[in-house]
Amino acid sequence: MTHADDVTWMERAIELSRKCPPAEGAFSVGAIIVGADGEELAQGYSRETDAHVHAEESALAKLPADDPRLVGATLYSTLEPCSERKSRPLSCTQLILRSPIRRVVIAWREPSLLVADCVGVETLRAAAAEVTELPHLAQAARSVNAHLLP
Repeated sequence: MTHADDVTWMERAIELSRKCPPAEGAFSVGAIIVGADGEELAQGYSRETDAHVHAEESALAKLPADDPRLVGATLYSTLEPCSERKSRPLSCTQLILRSPIRRVVIAWREPSLLVADCVGVETLRAAAAEVTELPHLAQAARSVNAHLLP
């Protein structure tokens, strides 16, 4: 994927995040999984299927865990994947690492608003996943979460 491809997919993920029903105490996030061939494989957004589902979790759940297209795929998430959560046994970082996906692109690092110290990026990198940040799109991802931010 080129930088231009990353920007295009992230802009689509940000638009997807606008579908999230706003919730107190939960970010609105969009996620898209793109195969190595540039084809969209799945997408998801926060609270898409239930009040606790995260965007990455929703997108990953739409594909079989052994889908061969996940090898070489990229997961685009508007927010850093969570490294801990109260509502499910596995964080989004753990779900990604259990999949064959080894490239993640984010727009915005999780602020210490709901979790004191999210370490999703660090955990992914420590497990040899490539993480690309697009900080010039962070404000667009943040704006969808104006209901949470001062």
